[in-house]
Amino acid sequence: MDIRQHTELLEKQILSPYAALSSNSKGRQYPQEKCIIRTEFQRDRDRIIHCKSFRRLKHKTQVFIAPEGDHYRTRLTHTLEVAQIARTVSRALRLNEDLTEAIALGHDLGHTPFGHIGEKVLNGITDFGFKHNVHSLRVVEVLENGKGLNLTWETRDGILNHTKSSRPSTLEGQVVNLSDRIAYINHDIDDAIRAKLISTDDLPKDCIDILGTTHAQRINSMVTDVIVNSTGQANICMSNKIDIATEKLRKFMFEEVYLNEWARNEEKKAAYVIEELYSYFLKYADKLPSEYYCNIDFYGVQQVVCDYIAGMSDRYALNLFYETFMPHAWNIY
Repeated sequence: MDIRQHTELLEKQILSPYAALSSNSKGRQYPQEKCIIRTEFQRDRDRIIHCKSFRRLKHKTQVFIAPEGDHYRTRLTHTLEVAQIARTVSRALRLNEDLTEAIALGHDLGHTPFGHIGEKVLNGITDFGFKHNVHSLRVVEVLENGKGLNLTWETRDGILNHTKSSRPSTLEGQVVNLSDRIAYINHDIDDAIRAKLISTDDLPKDCIDILGTTHAQRINSMVTDVIVNSTGQANICMSNKIDIATEKLRKFMFEEVYLNEWARNEEKKAAYVIEELYSYFLKYADKLPSEYYCNIDFYGVQQVVCDYIAGMSDRYALNLFYETFMPHAWNIY
């Protein structure tokens, strides 16, 4: 018996009846010989964490566009926080931690530069629309390495369905779905307080009384509640009381932070950058990098330009905008 088979046996002995077993995976896009050391879901996790799209997350906006401070969240730190919360919940519920981690690490690979404003712009200017969860799936199925990462069905399902309006087929995917919400609400509050857009005293008192006065207390309240309410169930959920308080906090963040006048002014600038780059490369497709240009005949110019822009980090988009549209002095010696 090799190491992978031993791990698969342990999964059958230890994990919940509701867990996704790696030995029962529905398989990959393309058949591939199994690893003698790692399970199928462990391989998914490793492929995601080593891919270029994952590394680019460190320079993609979470909420604050190109923040100067060292401690503001980026799309990468958000992803790691989601993964940690999700792993905690999965371990407590005896679900498959490897699958949970793979989904969590891959769930935002398709996010645009400048956060949700980038998604909104691309959704409006492309004929086919744009949703970051759908594009995350495109990244792992098509774009990464020019042929995708060949992940398992379970991981791809979790990535596609990680948004609030969707429902993943596995409990591990449902854990990531809820952990994403827990993570961004709490760390966005933390970042907004650091940016002095709000203070702790501004937070709705009835929510704080239920969830806690500190960042750690609120996360602990939400995570504990999910575990308590999901134990022994074929469903991942919060109690009604915690869910209502959490949703009220989310609405508060939209009103006071996400739709803040300062934030919206910066978003207008970011939107302009994306719109101008998109128009430019539609007109001058020959200026695209070769690895994108070669796909035009197959996917069409709109899709290829969208793929290119969606994959950019904030700083790459800003630098490219400057190089493309700003005049440069001649070097005369």
